Amino acid sequence: MRVFLARKGIALSKTTVHKYMNRELHLHCVCRRKKPGYKKGHKHKIFSNLIKQNFEVEKPNQVWCTDFTYLFLSNGSIRYNCSIIDLHDRSVVASENGRWITSELATATIEKALKATNADPESLILHSDQGSQFTSLEFIMYCQDKGITQSMSHAGCPYDNAPMERYYNTLKAELIYQYRFDTVEELDFAVSEFAYNWYNQVRPHAYNGYLTPFEKRYGLG
Repeated sequence: MRVFLARKGIALSKTTVHKYMNRELHLHCVCRRKKPGYKKGHKHKIFSNLIKQNFEVEKPNQVWCTDFTYLFLSNGSIRYNCSIIDLHDRSVVASENGRWITSELATATIEKALKATNADPESLILHSDQGSQFTSLEFIMYCQDKGITQSMSHAGCPYDNAPMERYYNTLKAELIYQYRFDTVEELDFAVSEFAYNWYNQVRPHAYNGYLTPFEKRYGLG
């Protein structure tokens, strides 16, 4: 609610907004689950950290961040999601689910992103953690063949890829933890709709001055 008021130029304190949401409208926020503490990781294959927690990018398709997360079906089976976001506007440029967490899923997600954006791969930095999917020979050769420059977080440092962590936190808090998914088809469709429709086109983002990612990307604000 506070976000939408800010978009309309209405200045209210958080306390006032909460009062009307809770007492008058009987609305309550989505409580995000606490994340476990991180343990320092071990170095695997290292590419230089080219962005060094500088997450502000002037133009689209200059720096993309990527990562994997796991998603559960109601029967306890796991699906894995690989997503890529553009640091310029925090838009999800590609999101793919798969049964396995592999370099093949990572490369398929990049292929999807390149087709969707017509980005020049030779002008692109792709930032990730040091997961084996991104340090595999197959993935490294793929990036080299495309001309993509790889950048990597320090081992065990999620803050080096904070925008990606934030997207996954939002995905789980606002979608995955709120609904039950009985089939692969239900889950895959919901994640796709969340990324491309809700997150990119409807949900305002504080980083964008409360514009949606697409409003900032295409200068619609």
